[in-house]
This record gives sequence, structure tokens and C-alpha cells, in this order.
Amino acid sequence: MATKINLSLPIFLFFLLALFSTLACAKKETEVAADPELKTCKHQCLQQLQYTKADKQICLQSCDMYHGLKHEHEEQTEEKIRKKKKHEGTTQEHDEEEESGEKEEEGEAEEGGEEEEEYPYIFEENCDFDTKVETEDGRIRVLKKFTEKSKLLKGIENIRLAILEARAHTFVAPRHFDSDVLLFNIKGRAVLGWVKESETEKFILESGDVLAIPAGTQVYIINRDENEKLFLAMLHIPVSTPGKFEEFFGPGGRDPESVLSAFGWNVLQAALQSPKGELEKLFEQQNGGSIFQISREQVQKLAPKKTSWWPFSGPSTAEFNLFTMSPTFSNSHGTLTEAAPSDSRSLLHKHNIMISFTNITKESMSTILYNSHATKIAMVISGKGGLQIACPHITSRSQTKHEKSSPSYHRISAELKPGMLFVVPPGHPFVTFSSRKENLQILCFEINARDNKKFTFAGKDNIVSSMDDPAKELGFNYPSKIVNRIFDRKESLFFPFQLPRQGRDRRADA
Repeated sequence: MATKINLSLPIFLFFLLALFSTLACAKKETEVAADPELKTCKHQCLQQLQYTKADKQICLQSCDMYHGLKHEHEEQTEEKIRKKKKHEGTTQEHDEEEESGEKEEEGEAEEGGEEEEEYPYIFEENCDFDTKVETEDGRIRVLKKFTEKSKLLKGIENIRLAILEARAHTFVAPRHFDSDVLLFNIKGRAVLGWVKESETEKFILESGDVLAIPAGTQVYIINRDENEKLFLAMLHIPVSTPGKFEEFFGPGGRDPESVLSAFGWNVLQAALQSPKGELEKLFEQQNGGSIFQISREQVQKLAPKKTSWWPFSGPSTAEFNLFTMSPTFSNSHGTLTEAAPSDSRSLLHKHNIMISFTNITKESMSTILYNSHATKIAMVISGKGGLQIACPHITSRSQTKHEKSSPSYHRISAELKPGMLFVVPPGHPFVTFSSRKENLQILCFEINARDNKKFTFAGKDNIVSSMDDPAKELGFNYPSKIVNRIFDRKESLFFPFQLPRQGRDRRADA
């Protein structure tokens, strides 16, 4: 027979709050279908003889609330432990995880319900890139698969991004990829040799140049500058294995190893009509790595034939230069330049990708906007600033089933700096803003761009101002006249990042 304890409702609720404060610090040991603590709490509510029916209902609701808060606290504790273990993991453990990545992803999909990364759309230069090639004269870093960060990014899991850095007067050895490549020259001056079936076409590349390289095309690169580093962003769209790409060296030796070394000597002798000894000598010579320094004279020999003076120069021969194109939109607070996938012969059209460049003037901001179809992969080229994204996926994990009739949203914030990368999925409103001292420049690859439309929440022709008045009043439960006054403004797309003179309530976390 259960013991009956008569307590007034305020005292019982105080007792319940104290119980929660004590149990919130305890580690979760086991999970059962019916929580014994919840069952006991509700039993005590029903046994209070002096409670009215309404008092008992309040008491039962308090038990449910306590149970929900306790469960949420336990989830947060487990998440902190998981992140700590992940942070303490070794490089060897990461390599093992990468090898079994596909199996783990399948297992996670079957299990379901796994908590998401707190910042699933933010990628840091130091921890989210793997160095695939590194010599004294340069390196190539590859961003980890987007789905390693979060399963929310499955829509772009087939896309990979690589960054090439090369010191002055360096040669990046000839290679081809089993992926289509969109190359963007972030900084520096280069020559790219494009090997066709019977000749080599050479492109002079300046900062801002874009070049599309079809899969299988043999290319080599020279940093033709005598002092400055070369930085190239290479967006890879694999054509063989989804989410993976490989590079294959034709000319090579021991380092880089020539792909021809995989074949037997009898095959090579028959194909190249050369004795084995001569072939062995040929494939033993190169051991300087895939990026190495060359002389001033060697750079000059690799110059396009039409150049006649040192350092060789001339008009860019890339497909287009994003920095010199006419902007799509521009005002005193920012500029947006877009290269749309219009030409049916281009890789931009083939893969439905748009490349854009945003320059936000210091102490300015973009409007709050979202894309209808495009997933934005954005990389900070220069300057500092901030980013905020509204995400429904994180908060929804911790909400109890019957708390609200609509989603709750989590603000993902990040301080932006050069080399940092972020992703904005379709439908997710976001905003970027610059610092007080310098402009913020962002390079963007927008996936699924052909039918994409930008919808804004502030500025001229925003979606709230364009809505009919009765819908505004119903949506906000507020007079449309006041709603119109708040949302209407003359500027478009870029604004000064300053607070109103009255009623200052700064909500932006730089």
C-alpha cells in the first residue's frame, strides 16, 4: 500500500523543483520505457486528497515539465562528453573512421535520431581540411566531406573543395582528375597548361579568373610571380565515385609516382617501344614532390608564345574574371557579382552551378535573405565580419513533442575570417556583415542555381512588404500599418550596419 503524503500544491511544486536541481547533476545510468521518477511524481500528485481536480492537473503537468527538462539536460551532458572524446581523438583514429566512412553512414541512417553537430554549417581552416599534398614549396588541402560534418548536408555530399597554395616560381606537376573542376584564382599570377590530344593550350591567370577543367584533362600550373604566393580554389564534381576524387600523375617517378608504374614492364616495353633499362631509368628520376621550385629561366620557357617580355604578361585567357565583371547589384554598402550557368556548353551549366563574389563595405551588412533552391558554399577571401543562420534542425531535437505547434529556430553564429568556409542550405535565412575596419569579401559556389530565387526579409521588395495587408495582420497579429512601417525601406540587398537612433536593441552577435 503506497504511503499518502498530504502537501499543499505550492510546497509540492517547491519540493519538485528542489528534486530537479539535485537530479540534474546526476549522470544518466539507464533508460527505461517508463521513467520511475516520472511515475512516482504523478502517483504523488493523484494521492494528495486536499488537491482539487485543477490542482492535480497542474501537478501532473509539472511532472511532465520536470521530466522533459531532465531528459534535455542528460542529452546536453552526453553531447559534451561526445565532443570531448571527438576532440581528444588521434589522427590515426580519424584515418580509420575515414576508411569505414560509408559503412558508418549507412549504420547511422538505420539507427536514426542521432544528435546533430552544434554548428553543422561552419568549417574552420585549421580543423576541417585535410592536407593531401605538402612539400617545402606548396601544399594542397581538401575539405572533408560535407556529410562528415552533418547529415543535413547530404544534398552536396558529392561536391569536394580543394585549396592549392604554391610559393613563388613553383611548378605544380602534370596530373588529371576523375572529376570536373571549377578553378578560381583567389590570389596570384599563374599559367595553366591544358594538355589536349595533340597540343598544349596555355592560359594566363590573374586574381579573379575562373576556368572550367573537364574530367580527365591533363593540366599543370606555374606560379609565375617572383615574390607572391599563388592561391587557387578548386571545386571538384566527381564523375566516378560520389564524394571522392583522385589525381593521376602521368609524368612522374618516385615522387610523384607516375600512374604508368602500375603496369608491368612487358606492357610498358611493348607500348613505348623502349627497353626495360631505359624505362627504369626514366621512372626513377623524379623525386622532388608534386610541387617544387623552378628557375626564372624555366618559368620563362613555360610562358605562352605570345608573350615577349619579363615577367611575361598579357590579357587573361581564362573563361571570365569575376572581379572585372559588371556587378549584378551595387551600392555604397556592397557589391554582388554573379556568373550564372547560362552557356549550355560550360561546366557551370552542366552542373547547374553559379559562381558569385560579394564585397560588403566596412560597417555594412547584407539583407536577411534565403535561397529557394541553391545551396551556398561560401569561402571568406579577405576581411573579417560575422554570419548568422536560422536553423530549425538543432532546436527541434530538444523540444518535447507537444510543446509547440510550429518549429523553433536556433541561431548559428560565427566570426568570419580569411580561409573560413560556411554553407547555407536552401530555405535557411542568413545574414553576413563586415567589421568596422575592413571590407568583407566572400567567394560563393551556389549549387542548383538555375531555378534559384533570392527572397529577402528587409529592404526594397522584401517578402513581408510584398504580402497583402490582411495576411500581414493575421501572420503577426498586429496592425498592417505598423508592420509596413517596420519592414519598408528604400535600400536593397546591402545596408549600413547601424542601429536605429531610438529603441536600440542590438541583436547581432559579431
